[in-house]
Amino acid sequence: RDYADLKEAARKRCTDQYELDQIQKAFVFANEAHKGVRRRSGEPYILHPIAVAKIVVSNIGLGYKSIIAALLHDVVEDTDYTVEDIEHMFDKKIANIVEGLTKLSGGVFADKAMKQAENVRKLMLTMSDDIRVMLVKLADRLHNMRTLAAQRPDKQRKIAAETQYIYAPMAHRLGLFPIKTELENLSFKYEHPELYKEIDAKLQAVRDAQKENFEEFAAPIRKKLMMMGYEFKLYARTKSVYSIYKKMVTKGVPFEQVYDLL
Repeated sequence: RDYADLKEAARKRCTDQYELDQIQKAFVFANEAHKGVRRRSGEPYILHPIAVAKIVVSNIGLGYKSIIAALLHDVVEDTDYTVEDIEHMFDKKIANIVEGLTKLSGGVFADKAMKQAENVRKLMLTMSDDIRVMLVKLADRLHNMRTLAAQRPDKQRKIAAETQYIYAPMAHRLGLFPIKTELENLSFKYEHPELYKEIDAKLQAVRDAQKENFEEFAAPIRKKLMMMGYEFKLYARTKSVYSIYKKMVTKGVPFEQVYDLL
């Protein structure tokens, strides 16, 4: 089912049959390379690269080479296959993206400050070489954050802090605002779980009332646009838990005094 969803998303983005065939080839290769391996959650490992590839195509809008790189992004790090094997089976650009992702594996933070600075430097140099490396890395980090519950609490806090410090700002800088928001929210959830639960519960309690407010506000706008003959969609967005928390801290006010929730 997961791969079927990816194929459907890829078909909307890639119209060339050769590109779709290459994606299929990459899936078969990755599936075989990770055969028998499971994530900490107990799921087959192949579900992770599939999920990353789905984010790459559906949320970021990248093409087939990035989809393939997402499917293969852990192959060199976790198996006996090399970057040269990837280049031989696909092409040099895909191999270069996979190589860049392999260099960034293991996290940005380390025990020693010098190592941390070196990893951040590698991050920046990789971006200047091919921005797709960073985009696939953001997709990888987003899926890891979505599945962080399977990790130990100390690992959760480390990964959450790293995400808040490096990856959320990077997503913001690249204009990936929904990804930036989700990364911030998930980081906050694992760094401050009790505070997250408290704000989230309050937000859920007022959400229905907010929807009513939106409909009341939107009705005359919708009517006027229809009268003018426009084709349109109206969207409402509720502030994230982290965004509300930031406003509470910045303004020094309780949740009840944050009025722009919608």
